[in-house]
Amino acid sequence: MNSLKLLLVLFALGSASVHASEGHEEHAGEEGHEENLAELSPEQIKTAGIETMAVQTGDVADIIIAPGEVMLNAYRTSKVAPRIEAQIVERHARLGDHVEKGQPLVTLSSVEVASAQGELLVADREWKRVRKLGRKVVSERRYLEAQVARQQAYARLRAYGMTDIQIEELLKQGDSSRATGELVLLSPQSGTVIADDFIVGELAEPGRELFTITDESVLWVDARLTPEDAVNVRTGAPARVRVDGQWLDGKVIQAQHRLDESTRTLAVRIEVANPEDQLHPGQFVRVEIQSSRHKSGIAVPVAAVLRSPDGDWQVFVEEAPGRYRPREVEVLRTVGDRLVVGGLKDGDRIVTRGAFFIQSEIAKSGFEIHNH
Repeated sequence: MNSLKLLLVLFALGSASVHASEGHEEHAGEEGHEENLAELSPEQIKTAGIETMAVQTGDVADIIIAPGEVMLNAYRTSKVAPRIEAQIVERHARLGDHVEKGQPLVTLSSVEVASAQGELLVADREWKRVRKLGRKVVSERRYLEAQVARQQAYARLRAYGMTDIQIEELLKQGDSSRATGELVLLSPQSGTVIADDFIVGELAEPGRELFTITDESVLWVDARLTPEDAVNVRTGAPARVRVDGQWLDGKVIQAQHRLDESTRTLAVRIEVANPEDQLHPGQFVRVEIQSSRHKSGIAVPVAAVLRSPDGDWQVFVEEAPGRYRPREVEVLRTVGDRLVVGGLKDGDRIVTRGAFFIQSEIAKSGFEIHNH
């Protein structure tokens, strides 16, 4: 009997000890839970530039990810070639040079140009004489023949590549010794010389490309999409290109309708501004294009989501003015400069700017920043 009483007493004492321990752990847990937040004064909030927003579920566009290749912008590229057979006499620009519109690129010499220059000088002199005499003195036939001969000689030089300014300078001098056949090709646009494959002294055939000049401030990126993805891409859709760890914004300007026979993909062309010369033709990049297909979700600014010390994604929820608590979220996908996340509900007010400051303030307290 005494042994039974002793066992009952020991059991009661052990049970009380367990309850006390559990109560202590629960209390400690509540204190830790309360400590895992930041309370900031209005001055701190202003200094840190903290901003918040209430999240709301909405239709968020899907993002299509695809490989891409940087291409020349054909609408901002020119090729310079002689229109008649000519010998290359002098080079005025080199590979990599930036040239302005109208700047001399190369000097050519052509027998055909020399003949046309001589014909124009003779026809111009005859036309001036006939025009001075007037229709009352010369016959109508002679008047028209002189006028047409001058026009045809002028047009021939234009067809060979001389500009109006160059032709007028030749006529102004009026010296037959100037009919040397010299032809200076000018740059048709401002841009960078990206090709100049020729040697001074060689004979260039008509159509031989001497220079390629392009304006690289705006380039094209051709992305390769599956037919299933391509059907959800619209002209004008926002897009962006990742290069050297940075994103460059662009937009879809063209979409092909014929499958590539080897890759069975469709090309979608994106126009991208390249002001700092980060993109170069032939470069391979990653492309993100906004799809016309939408899904329901909560999207937040990228700056609102941080990594906690244990590696989880988290945002800071404003429980009350100046009171912020971390909440773990799941990043579902990226949509431009926003992230679609799970773990929030409509009406939650999160920190969209200054989250790193809040994280630092909590870290100063010496406890981990996570919320499972």
